[in-house]
Amino acid sequence: MLANPALARTITDAIGDAWITDLGRLNQLKPLADDEGFRDSFRKAKREAKRQFASWLKASLGETVDPDTIFDCQIKRIHEYKRQLLNALRIVVLYNRLRENPNVEMAPRTFFFSGKAAPAYQLAKLVIKFIENLAGVINSDPAMQGRLKVLFLPEYDVSLAERLIPASDVSNQISTAGYEASGTSNMKFMMNGALTIGTRDGATIEMAQAAGEENFFLFGLTADQVTESRHWSNPHWHYDNEPETRAALDLIFSDHFSPKEPGIFAGLRDALLTHGDYYMHLADLKSYLEADHRLLDSYANPDEWTRKAILNVAGSGRFSSDRTIAEYAADIWQVKPCPIP
Repeated sequence: MLANPALARTITDAIGDAWITDLGRLNQLKPLADDEGFRDSFRKAKREAKRQFASWLKASLGETVDPDTIFDCQIKRIHEYKRQLLNALRIVVLYNRLRENPNVEMAPRTFFFSGKAAPAYQLAKLVIKFIENLAGVINSDPAMQGRLKVLFLPEYDVSLAERLIPASDVSNQISTAGYEASGTSNMKFMMNGALTIGTRDGATIEMAQAAGEENFFLFGLTADQVTESRHWSNPHWHYDNEPETRAALDLIFSDHFSPKEPGIFAGLRDALLTHGDYYMHLADLKSYLEADHRLLDSYANPDEWTRKAILNVAGSGRFSSDRTIAEYAADIWQVKPCPIP
């Protein structure tokens, strides 16, 4: 209602306002996913959120972004298991593809990162440094103009989230399977009409069940596969046998993104190759890229994309705290409502 008024109005115009106090009623949107008029209204609401975010970003940080690009977002605490580094590796691969073939068809995208690292978490801070350097190189490359842009937004807080989440087209929920306790930002993205590219981890599993896995872009090892592969998994295999993985790592470690600070990203090499890649970045990179390809194919069909987004919003009501508390009241506390006249 407050963060995404355009979408809220669109929903109310379609199904009335009872959803505001009973979020389960969002499931009434499901049949409207096949309604051309509602899809058009839904797209306009998303475009308005993107326009407003772009205006706010220009005014507050002086950064210019194009609302007609895909807004691809990962905002959360910086941690190895949340794998912001995996996202950055994906961007390096896409950057390499465009460098090798400037004519390759690829929808223009703006990648947003934001989040904070614990003060003593040196590797997490190095990941932030790498994303900043990656952004500096890509954003200053004339060949990437209108194709790729990368931004790490400072001072992540609720005020930023309530602007960026409604504007996002894509939500990255790419933690190593088995490591995310739950996750709630993924629910906020879902409710605001962003589509998830992610692993089967945390609440993303339940979200995909609620909206249908066909309306998500899932990839990667499962929690059981992560556990089972611990004793034999070797990141060097991926380096030796996956050309795009090798090319991305070689570019990073050749100081392409750190020409004035040679060797500064040696810690990333140690984490990914020397010390065994505990959080399975390289094991999941190829699958991540395949899911990314499916995502772009879907985005190229606006009706298909919008249909998936509507079904995500329609399935998000079960994640309301009201539903959670009602289940606790009935099943755990065994208390009944006391209506007040």
